[in-house]
Amino acid sequence: MEKILDIAEAIAHEKGLSPEKVLESLKTAFVQTAKRVIDRNFAFEAQIDDAAKSIKIVQTITVVADDDARLEDEELAPAFIPISEAREYDDQVELDDQLQVDHDLEEYGRTGASQLHREIEYHIQRLVEDEMYNRYTSKVGTLVSGRVTRVDSNNATYIEVDEVRAVLPMKSRIKGEFFDVGDHIKAVVRRVTMDKENGIQIELSRTSPKFLEELLALEVPEISDGTVIIEKAARIPGERAKIAILSTHPQVDAVGATVGVKGVRINAVSDELIGENIDCIEYTSIPELFVSRTMSPAIISHVEIVKNDEGENVKAIITLPADQKSKAIGKSGINIRLASMLTGMQIELLESDTTTTEDGEIVEQKDSVDALEALFN
Repeated sequence: MEKILDIAEAIAHEKGLSPEKVLESLKTAFVQTAKRVIDRNFAFEAQIDDAAKSIKIVQTITVVADDDARLEDEELAPAFIPISEAREYDDQVELDDQLQVDHDLEEYGRTGASQLHREIEYHIQRLVEDEMYNRYTSKVGTLVSGRVTRVDSNNATYIEVDEVRAVLPMKSRIKGEFFDVGDHIKAVVRRVTMDKENGIQIELSRTSPKFLEELLALEVPEISDGTVIIEKAARIPGERAKIAILSTHPQVDAVGATVGVKGVRINAVSDELIGENIDCIEYTSIPELFVSRTMSPAIISHVEIVKNDEGENVKAIITLPADQKSKAIGKSGINIRLASMLTGMQIELLESDTTTTEDGEIVEQKDSVDALEALFN
């Protein structure tokens, strides 16, 4: 097998792999071939011959006593040789010495060559997939883009991302979205799996809160450089989202920077999300204040935080004017659901005997009896 080291270098260059890892895969392919065409019970080792730029196969045999029980085991016996027999070749050998016998796969003709070719293909493909798996596993939660190559009968969208094909399942697509072959779309890597039958599988998502965060980082320089941090994000895809943001610089307004002049930045992200409305909230570590902000646009009177036995915040009891309840709940409960997702707490609403003015001030309601008297006076 001449010049196999040159072949290893060419494969590494062509597929963007480490030459050392390619060489290890080739050595494994040689060992597996030897086991298949010579004897699967032999202990083989692939050794590099740098001078000849080749790989040679060596069978390792351990010298044992003549009465060693392992010599009677059909599976173990090929790896051992009784000392009396070993001394016929070398009278200096001792127990536990290891003898090495060279084998030449070329002696096994076309069978050996075809088997070696299959083994090399298999192990190089596994190496490529392993490298790709590691590369894309590190990209979970990050933004990728690609071209749509197929949409199947289940509306799963297949996308060519770099050199691999990823899938965007229907469940991970924003409601109302439709894609055609040739469309270029963005998504985040949701999951990367590997199995022997299908190889590497990359699943994408456009409904994950992480997708919103990545799009914002793309549009808002202050987020991408860390001046503004997205602490939390919650979405009901295609409808509405809330993000809690925090500025790390005293002269940077987190909400203003994220929204942009005349809303240009936030609108660009909203357009990518099929018109999804995005509420920007300034994050605070004070739970009562944070809960109050997440309930926007409703005006809140009071917030009480309930903790569990471990001291974790599990419930927020919110007192608010009667005329603010519908705003707090939102259409189809969307506002309170997002607030609960963002805070990680169950939210309970209590109406108070107050109302709000046009200026947003909370005032006490007049007694209902006084109101009736006024009607008749």
